Amino acid sequence: MALFAHELEDQRNQALRSLLLGGLCLGFALLLLIGLSALLLILYWDSHRLEVAIGLCLFYGLGLLGCVAWLLLSLRNAEPPFSASLEELQRDREQLLP
Repeated sequence: MALFAHELEDQRNQALRSLLLGGLCLGFALLLLIGLSALLLILYWDSHRLEVAIGLCLFYGLGLLGCVAWLLLSLRNAEPPFSASLEELQRDREQLLP
């Protein structure tokens, strides 16, 4: 049980750290994308404003698809939580049962 409690605490700490850092990264990335998009639209407003807007939308759409694919792949390949506890419980069960 002590191993389970330790792994639970580690999972909680890792999840909180990941959520905090992920949120900060997302916020700064969105601010950067908004700034760069505005810069491009301002630079090309007179000559190619529609092409730049379409290009930005395509770029963001492809980025979204890539991130979704990466997320799904990492979720499929992730190690199940508490795997060490489950293995330890299985070994304990094997030792207790004949």
